[in-house]
Amino acid sequence: MKNSLERFDPFAGLEALTRDFEDGILRAYRGKLPTTDVYTRGDDTLVVEAHLPNFDEDNITVNVDRGALVIQAERHEKDEDKKKKYVLRESSSSFYRRIVLPEQAEEQDISAEFKKGVLTVNVPLSKGASPRQVPIGSGSKGSGENKDG
Repeated sequence: MKNSLERFDPFAGLEALTRDFEDGILRAYRGKLPTTDVYTRGDDTLVVEAHLPNFDEDNITVNVDRGALVIQAERHEKDEDKKKKYVLRESSSSFYRRIVLPEQAEEQDISAEFKKGVLTVNVPLSKGASPRQVPIGSGSKGSGENKDG
């Protein structure tokens, strides 16, 4: 009789349920949420694209702070409808990204433009010192005699 009893787990299936719920939420909001792409164009430019749907250029700031690119966007909406019972309806959304810049970034020459909901920031990169190969010696110079004695 003891072997036929099955232990009840109240959390069984919770992980799958959570995953299904999150996938559904993400699918519903895909294309509506801000995303960020960071890539290089050639060897001389780092490009940061922030996809900011529903934001206006006036809502966005781009700063360089202690070797990092900081992109912020904030939007507030107020709606008053005299026909409805509520007095004021407000909503807000915000976006924040801090991207550490490489050492060769030319911070004074960074440029940004905002077109069709996409902020594109171009970070010029200096050539700097090229990597050089260091020769590896065999560790034995001369005849290889033991100097200790």
